Amino acid sequence: MPIIRPYAPADRAAVADICVRTGDVGEDASALYPDRDLLPNIFALPYVELEPEFAFVANDDGQAVGYIVGTADTPRFVRRFRQEWLPRLAERYPPLTGEPTTPTEGMVNLMHDPERMLVPQVADHPAHLHIDLLPGHQGAGLGRALMTTFLRALGAAGVPAVHLEMASANTRARAFYDRMGFREIVVPGREGSTFLGRPTIAP
Repeated sequence: MPIIRPYAPADRAAVADICVRTGDVGEDASALYPDRDLLPNIFALPYVELEPEFAFVANDDGQAVGYIVGTADTPRFVRRFRQEWLPRLAERYPPLTGEPTTPTEGMVNLMHDPERMLVPQVADHPAHLHIDLLPGHQGAGLGRALMTTFLRALGAAGVPAVHLEMASANTRARAFYDRMGFREIVVPGREGSTFLGRPTIAP
């Protein structure tokens, strides 16, 4: 039976792969972003490097098939992303000198703007998260188990509430978050995105 366990460094490649294979509104993003390191370097790997205590994987027969990663303190994470993570990537992904014209350039723009995560409307939900599960392992309760484990870890650390930003078009993900007790937080000016939040689980 699959189990939920803390992230380990040996899971790094699997986490990066899952990030790509679910990176296009829940579908495989390999064709959209030919550089397979790009999405993981924005949405997965900085979390397992900077806050591994809040990273968990769904393990099936020794292989990670899903993960949840996040931060307990979004402003602190933004500072660390800017100061510790981004310098490692700046040579490979230099800032754009003009407006992005391809999906890859759009993601590079996001990479160089971690301050986009500082959203006043969710300031009372200081934690945030990313969760991804391979399609063949969805619908079996692993997403709920990952989320519950993460919410309990945040609660044990004294974090009161968590938020996430999702693509509004991802209706399957929205249904899952609704079932997990997330509620919409209105954030003006973020077209195509929906913000959701909920309390953590106290110990």
